[in-house]
Amino acid sequence: MGVDGVMRRAIPAQWLNLGMHLVSMVFGLFGLILVLPNTAFIESLSEVGLQVFSWGMQNGGASYMIFGAIAAFLYGKQMIGLKRTLAFGIPAISISVGAELLGTSTGFPFGAYSYLSGLGYKIVDLVPFTIPLSWFYMGFSAFLVSATVMRFGTGWGYRIVAIALGALMLTSWDFVLDPAMSQTPYPFWEWHQAGEFYGMPYQNFFGWFGTGALFMTVASLIWGKDNQPILNRQQILFPTIIYAGNFMFALILSFNAGFYVPAFLGILVGALPLVVLYFTTPNDEAIANSSSNTPVVAADATR
Repeated sequence: MGVDGVMRRAIPAQWLNLGMHLVSMVFGLFGLILVLPNTAFIESLSEVGLQVFSWGMQNGGASYMIFGAIAAFLYGKQMIGLKRTLAFGIPAISISVGAELLGTSTGFPFGAYSYLSGLGYKIVDLVPFTIPLSWFYMGFSAFLVSATVMRFGTGWGYRIVAIALGALMLTSWDFVLDPAMSQTPYPFWEWHQAGEFYGMPYQNFFGWFGTGALFMTVASLIWGKDNQPILNRQQILFPTIIYAGNFMFALILSFNAGFYVPAFLGILVGALPLVVLYFTTPNDEAIANSSSNTPVVAADATR
């Protein structure tokens, strides 16, 4: 089967996994906000209902991240090619798992914390295997959107701007997500030090930004100056949806828990840049004429 045939087969799969990813988050919100606080409802469930609820609580968090990673991988394979997707995914997963293992063992670079249950099997009993997957699909989505600034040029000045924007968008997701996932009656991780910002140490945000910037820089170096994946507005719709869906999930949890300052901060430095980058990215024809640099897009996906 030719490359075009493979792409046509991959498109439904990536959207199917994206749909499952988003649906899983909706069910997660339903469970965390409406079901868990309602003990009377839980007690009224049948035996089968209790088994389904128990399975969802044990596996729901892991499932939505697995679907997200598969969706991002299939999208990347179809849009920018397998080699370039792996050139991002392998550093993102390996660097983030290293940072998380270091963090849960020593407190550097994020601060002293540990993971609780609900996010899947833990690597060496410290870090759920799903956490590096979330670093990959959110980092990948953020960077492909931020990389649209390189339509003006692919020199290191523009690449640094793209990396900084991508890392900032990734970190802003944590502004919104972390309080709702660690400082609520049903936490997924806990802090072992007094945090200055809604229970989180400021060190955590520097760790997030530094980790994201590091693996984005490694990927950009591997891709090379003339091989950066610069996409048009239609092509970045998929990663925009991934980022926006996960951001909205965190935003609803934060608002529900009363964490308004982190939520609005995340909107300012994460959601707003996403919207601006998406709507200022031109269509295909405009990109082709906007710079003397020829963008590397899906037409070269076999590279």
